[in-house]
Amino acid sequence: MFEIIKKVVKVNTLKLVIYTFIFYIVCAFIIYFLEPENFRNPFIAFWWVLTTVTTTGFGDYAPVTVPGMLFAMFLYLSGIGLIGIIIGKIVDSISFYRRLKMEGKLSYKGKNHFVIIGWSYKAQKTVEEILITEHIDTDIVLVDQLKESPFEHDRFHYICGNPTSTSTFEQANLSMANSVSIFAPKSEDETFADGKTLLITSAIEKYAAEINKAIYTIVEIVHQDHIDMFKHARVDEFVLSNEAFPHLIAKTMLHNGSSQLFMQLLSNKYGDNLWEINPAPEWKTYRDAFEALSKQGANLIADGSDFSIIRRMDDNIPDNADLYIICDQETFQQIRLT
Repeated sequence: MFEIIKKVVKVNTLKLVIYTFIFYIVCAFIIYFLEPENFRNPFIAFWWVLTTVTTTGFGDYAPVTVPGMLFAMFLYLSGIGLIGIIIGKIVDSISFYRRLKMEGKLSYKGKNHFVIIGWSYKAQKTVEEILITEHIDTDIVLVDQLKESPFEHDRFHYICGNPTSTSTFEQANLSMANSVSIFAPKSEDETFADGKTLLITSAIEKYAAEINKAIYTIVEIVHQDHIDMFKHARVDEFVLSNEAFPHLIAKTMLHNGSSQLFMQLLSNKYGDNLWEINPAPEWKTYRDAFEALSKQGANLIADGSDFSIIRRMDDNIPDNADLYIICDQETFQQIRLT
């Protein structure tokens, strides 16, 4: 009996389910053949078989003859055992799926997600900032070569693979991503760090050309002198890794308390924040937008990276404008709904 059970456990789950279902159907016909008056049709017999092997036991039907009772004893031992094995395999499958997900071996099938390449403290803070933003429910996909996922969240997915490989890009569904952000690797050699980042960037641009689709890239650069090289790689946006901190310290020294202002703009955890909105159809000029937003409690500060619109209030708003405002979460939600 134990040898039989060992062989059954090794059977493929799908095959085991099919064989078990066939076995239960055969059992239903056997009990129907043994007691046709008690089990009036095969369906009732099948109902009894299922309630027996699942240990439900409603008691509405039961064998009354000795052959029927003997067969029921056989079903108790074999049928219930099969159910236990199937349940065990289902639990194992769930555990196996979770392990594959943690090890980054599953492909991501979603779209409009954020892809992050390279895990670091800065990447972790970026992920946490995105996840606490209430009006955004976009998934985040990390690509790295770690043994297992360094972060757990329902909207966080990990892909383990070479960040310059086409197969890894396809596994992360890079072609359907909202954007891809490349974080600089940990290294004391700035040239090495930027060189690796540039190699990954070039691989992404090559992949984008192969699939004939633009991929929006955001890159962390360690050394300022390497910016021109990344421009040649057609990077959409870059952030200097070590530039923000000294500038923030200098501003705080010159204007005591100004760090709190920057903290509000950089994080959703503090006060008013920076938000991006699309122009309303009725806004023709920046003045129209400024006045309408002011009445709702928001400050219009820029169109993209252009902060000079305050001096050009009567200029027409271009069709491709990306307006940035400063306000609290509640005001931003109201503006989005209007």
